[in-house]
Amino acid sequence: MKRFLALLLALMMVLCLTACGGGSKEEPAAEGEEPAAEADSGEEAAAPSDGDVTVTIFNTKSEINDAMVQMAEEYSNSHDGVTVEVYMSNDTVIAHMTTKYASGDPYTIAMVDSKDVYSLGEEHAIDVSDQPYMKNTTGAITLDDGKVAGIPFCVEARGMMYNATAIEAITGETFDPASVATLDDFTALLDKLVDGGMEAPVGIMKEDWSLAAHYLAQFIEERDDVDAFVEQLKAGEVDLANDAKFNSLMDTFDTLMKYNYAASSPVAAEREVSEQKLAEGEIAFMFGGNWDWSQINVFDYDEGLGMMPLPLNDDDGANTKLVGGPAKMLFVEASDAVSDAERTAALDFLNWLFTDEEGNKWITEDFALVPAFSNINADALDPLSLSVKEYSDAGNLIPSYNYMPDDHITRMGAEMQKYLAGQCDRAALASAIESYWTSVQ
Repeated sequence: MKRFLALLLALMMVLCLTACGGGSKEEPAAEGEEPAAEADSGEEAAAPSDGDVTVTIFNTKSEINDAMVQMAEEYSNSHDGVTVEVYMSNDTVIAHMTTKYASGDPYTIAMVDSKDVYSLGEEHAIDVSDQPYMKNTTGAITLDDGKVAGIPFCVEARGMMYNATAIEAITGETFDPASVATLDDFTALLDKLVDGGMEAPVGIMKEDWSLAAHYLAQFIEERDDVDAFVEQLKAGEVDLANDAKFNSLMDTFDTLMKYNYAASSPVAAEREVSEQKLAEGEIAFMFGGNWDWSQINVFDYDEGLGMMPLPLNDDDGANTKLVGGPAKMLFVEASDAVSDAERTAALDFLNWLFTDEEGNKWITEDFALVPAFSNINADALDPLSLSVKEYSDAGNLIPSYNYMPDDHITRMGAEMQKYLAGQCDRAALASAIESYWTSVQ
C-alpha cells in the first residue's frame, strides 16, 4: 500500500508539472497548415504580445457614438486578443486631451479637429504615411516636419440643397445643377418656379451656426491664401464694402431672402419646418450641408434631393465647388504611455476600418458618413452625401476654414440675423464684420 501511494503521488506530480508548463509553448502547425497566429490584416503581422491588448478610442462625433460602441464590441468579439473601447467627453477637445495627458493615460486613437492635429501631432501622433489606406485619400494632414499625422475620418460639405423632383414638376425639364451656376441663371429659374405656382421656392435657416459658420464664412474660404486674408482682416486692411467676393456672396443671400417662404418673419422660421418643406417639395432650395439629412429623412421626402454649389456671379470657379473637407481627423498616440503592441493593434483596426469591406460598411451604412477614402463604396449613402462624395472625389471642394475664433458663431451669427431680419443694411454688416476681426487677438 505504501509503494502504491508513493507511485500515485509521483504520478500526480508529473501530471501537475506537465499541466503548468505545457501551455507556454506553441505546437508547430502540421505540414500544409498555417500557424494559429494573427488574422490577416493585409500588413505584416506584429510579434505576439503577452495577454490581451486594449485599444481606446476618443470619439468626438456624438451622433454616431452608439454605433461606434457597437462596432467596437463586434470588432473585439471577432479579433482574438484585442479589445476596442470607445469614450466620449462633454469637455472641449483640447481640455479633455490635456487632462488625459496629464494623468498619463492618453487614448490609443484620438478623433479631433484639424487644428488639434497641428497643436498635438508633433509630439503625440505617429507617422502613418506607410499605411496601405493612405494612398486612397488626399485629406490627410502632413506637419511641417513631413510627418503624416492626421487621418481623415469623414468628409462634410455645404452648398445649396435642392429638390429636383419639385423643380422638374414645374419646369417639365430635367434639372441640371450645372445650368444654374451663376446668380443670374439661378434667379431666372426661381422666377420660373414662382410663375409655375411655387409661391416661394427658398428656405433659409436662421440659426447662428448656419448663417455665420457656414454661409458667411465662405467669403473668407474662397481666398487663394486664407491665412493671409485673415491676417489682413485682423489688421483692419480689408474694405469689405468694396470686396468682390463678399459682395458676390451677399448678392446671392439677398436673392435667397427675396424668395424666402418666411420672408415676413425670417428669424422665426423653424429649421424642422424648412427641412420638411424642402423634403416634400413645397420649396426647391435651401442652403445647408449633408448633415441635414438627419433632419430630412424623417419626412416623406422626394427622391430627387441633392446638393450643388452656391450660385454666384463669379468667374473664378467658386460657383462650381462645394465648401468642405475632412470633418474629423484621427491620430495614433506616439508617447510611451501607449505600448508598441497597443499601437500595432490600433493600426490593424484602422486598416480594417478603411480597407476591409466589413469596416467600410460601418462608415457608410451605420455611421452614414461620407468616406474620405476613394476606395470605399458609398452606394448606400443618402442623396446629399452622395453629392458631397461626387464633388470630393473630383477634387471640387473649397477647403473649409476650421480656425474661426471661438465667439465667431455667436457674434457674427447675431449680425447675420439682423441682416436677415432687415434690421441693418449691407454697409452696416460689413462694418460690423470688420470691427469684429480687428478685435480678435
